[in-house]
Amino acid sequence: MKRIISSIVLLLIISISIYSQKKSYTERADSVLALMTLEEKVGQLVQYSGDWATGASTGRPASSSDELIRQGKVGSFLNITGAAKTKKLQKIAIEESRLKIPLIFGLDVIHGYASTFPIPLAEASTWNPSLVEKSARMQAIEASSAGIHWTFNPMVDIARDPRWGRIMEGSGEDPYLGSVMATARVRGYQGNDLSANNTILACVKHYAGYGGAEGGRDYNTVDMSERNFRDFYLPPYKAAVEAGAGSLMASFNEIGGVPSSASQFLMTKILRDEWKTDAFVVSDWNSIGELIPHGVAKDLKQAAELGIKATVDMDMEANAYYYHLADLVKEGKVDIKFVDDAVRRVLIAKFKLGLFDDPYKYCDEEREKNTLVSKEIVNATKEVALESIVLLKNEKNLLPLSKKLKSIAVVGQLAKSKDDPLGGWSGMSDSNRVTSILEGLQNKVGNEIKINYAEGAKFKGNDKSGFNEAIQLAKKSDVIIAVVGEGRYMNGEAASRATLDIPGVQEDLLKELKKTGKPIVVVLMNGRPLTIPWVQENVNSILEIWNPGIKAGDAVADILFGDFNPSGKLPVTFPRYVGQIPIYYNHKNTGRPYDPNNHYTSYYMDLENTPLYPFGFGLSYTTFEYSDIKLDKSEIKKDESLIVSVEVKNTGSREGQEVVQLYIRDLVGSVTRPVKELKDFAKINLKPGETKKVEFTITPDKLKFYDINMNYVVEPGDFKVFVGTNSVDVKEASFKVIE
Repeated sequence: MKRIISSIVLLLIISISIYSQKKSYTERADSVLALMTLEEKVGQLVQYSGDWATGASTGRPASSSDELIRQGKVGSFLNITGAAKTKKLQKIAIEESRLKIPLIFGLDVIHGYASTFPIPLAEASTWNPSLVEKSARMQAIEASSAGIHWTFNPMVDIARDPRWGRIMEGSGEDPYLGSVMATARVRGYQGNDLSANNTILACVKHYAGYGGAEGGRDYNTVDMSERNFRDFYLPPYKAAVEAGAGSLMASFNEIGGVPSSASQFLMTKILRDEWKTDAFVVSDWNSIGELIPHGVAKDLKQAAELGIKATVDMDMEANAYYYHLADLVKEGKVDIKFVDDAVRRVLIAKFKLGLFDDPYKYCDEEREKNTLVSKEIVNATKEVALESIVLLKNEKNLLPLSKKLKSIAVVGQLAKSKDDPLGGWSGMSDSNRVTSILEGLQNKVGNEIKINYAEGAKFKGNDKSGFNEAIQLAKKSDVIIAVVGEGRYMNGEAASRATLDIPGVQEDLLKELKKTGKPIVVVLMNGRPLTIPWVQENVNSILEIWNPGIKAGDAVADILFGDFNPSGKLPVTFPRYVGQIPIYYNHKNTGRPYDPNNHYTSYYMDLENTPLYPFGFGLSYTTFEYSDIKLDKSEIKKDESLIVSVEVKNTGSREGQEVVQLYIRDLVGSVTRPVKELKDFAKINLKPGETKKVEFTITPDKLKFYDINMNYVVEPGDFKVFVGTNSVDVKEASFKVIE
C-alpha cells in the first residue's frame, strides 16, 4: 500500500512540474509546498556539511545522511563534491524520499574550483568588470561539472581594516568598485539562464557589515551609524541583489547590538520590504547557534525562533531548526507563515536552477572529466592574473628586465612555493598544478639567463641561517628578485593580524641584500595590504602580485620581462604603519583638517596622515597624460545628468592600459560628506602616442546620499569632479546642482 501511495505522490509531483512549466516560480513552489508536512518543510531549511568543517556543530542527529534524505529532513549539503557523489545522494532524494524534492549542493567557490584564479581582492585590482565576470563564469562552468549547484560567493563586504584576514575575499574599501565587482560576479556565476547546467547560484555574503569588525578581528562586533552603514557598507549587497543573486548568507557579526542571524532590520526591513527580493538567506556556519554566546538567545530553541522570525531561511549546521522549529510552530511560538515563506524561497531557487525538471543535470561524470582544469579555464586564470598585478614602484625603469641579463638571483621561500600562490579558499585545487614564481622565470628565460635560487628566509620564524647563501648568490648576479610576503594561511578566515609588517625575517634579508649594491625587485605575495615603508624607500622596483592562482609564475614572468604591461590599480589603501588604520580615501574632512602651520589640527605627531599608496594607485611601463576636464554644462537640475570628458594620451614608448577614474565631492550637505567618492571608471588601451577621449555621465543616482532625515536624495549645491590616474593624482572641475 505504501508503494502505491508513494507512486501516486511521485506521479503527482511530476505532473505538477510539467503542468507548472508555464507558471511562475512562486506558483510552482506553492504547488509543492501544499503537499508537504511540517517536518518536510523544516527539512528544506536544514543544511549539513559533508567532508570538512569550518566551525563547531551543536550536535548532528544520529541518523545517517542517507536516512535524513529519505525522511525529507535535509534540503541541502555543503562540502560534498564530485558528480558521482552528488548523484548518489540526489538519487536517494528523488527515488527514495516521499516528495522527491531535489537537494541543493553548495561549496565555497571563492576564486575557483580546481583551477584557482587570483584571490578576489586581486581580481578587483584589475578594475575590469568584464574580466571578473569571465572569471566567475569559468568558475561556474568548472564547479557545476563537479556537481556543485551553489557557491557561497561573492563576498562583498567593504573592508577598511587590512588587519581583517577576510579582506582577501572581497573587493576592498570602496562601495562603488565593490558594487561593480559584485554585479560582475553574480552575472558570471548565474549566467544568462540559471537553469543551464553550467551555472551556479550566487550567494551574497556576509550580510551585513562583516568587514567592519572592530580591531580587524574576525567574528568581532560591528557598530556604526545607520547612515554610515547605508552609504558605504550596504551598496554592494544591494547591487548584487539587483543583479539577481539567488541567495544571501547571514554574517557572524552583530551590528547595532543585534547579531545578523536575528536581525529583522537586515533580513525583513531592508532585504524583504525595501529590496523586495525572493532570494533566500542561509545562515553562516552555526551562526544561528551562536546567538547563544552573543547573548540574545538563552538556548538553541530560542535561537531557532529568533532566526526564523528574522527570515533566515536555511540553518547551516546549527541544528536549531532540525531540533526545534516544528515544536515552535506546534506550540504557537512561530507562525507557520514564517516556515512557509522560507520553504517557498528555497524551492524557488531549486526551480530556477532547473533541479525539479532534471535533478541529475549537474551529475555528468564525463563532463566533469572533460571540464576540470581544462585549457580554456587555465588560460583564463593567467589572463586575470596578468591584469591583477600592480606595479607600485619602478625606479629608473628597472622593469621590465632586459632579456640580455646574464644572471638573476631569486630569493625567498615564496619564490619556490607551489602552494602559497593559491591563497586562502582555494577550493579543490592541487598545488602540483601551480607554476611557482621560480618555475615561471625558468620557463621564460630557458638557458638564456642563469637563474640562481636561494631560499634566504622563510615567511615565518626568525631563522637567518639562509641569509649568507642568498647574499653570495646575489653578489654573483646582475639583479635580485626577492619574493616576500605572507603564506597562504596567513590571510583569510580566522587569520587576523595585529601587525602588517612583512612577517618573519624577510625584511631583514632585504636589508642585507641591499648592501650588495645590486638592483632589487621585490615581488609581494600577500592577501592584504602590508606596511612596507622601508621597502618603498630602499628597493628599486615593487610588484604587488597578491595570491595569483595556478599560473602565478607564468604571469609574473610575463610582467617582469615586459611581455605584458602591468595595468592593475589598488582597490584598497596601503597604510605606512598599522597605527594609521583605519585609513581609506573616502574619509570625512573633520572641522579641523590637517594644516602644517597649525598645531591644533588633525594629524599624527610622529607620522604623516597620508598613506603609503593611495586607493586606485598603480604604475605602468608607459606614461599617461591627462587633459583638463570638460563639462557639457556647469549647472544642472537635481533630475538631470552631466557629461564629463577628458583626453588621455600615452606619452611613453609602450602600449598600455590605463584606468581612468572619476570622483566627486559634495562640498556642502545637510550632513558631512566625504572628501572624494569614486563614481565611475573606464579601462582603456592606448598605443604609444595615441590619445583617447573618455566620457562619463554623472546621473542623479551618483549624487544621492542619505540626508539628515535619512532620505536618499540629491541635494542642491556646489560639487567638485575629479578625473585622474588614482584617488590623489587628479584633474579638477566644478559644477552646481540647482532645484
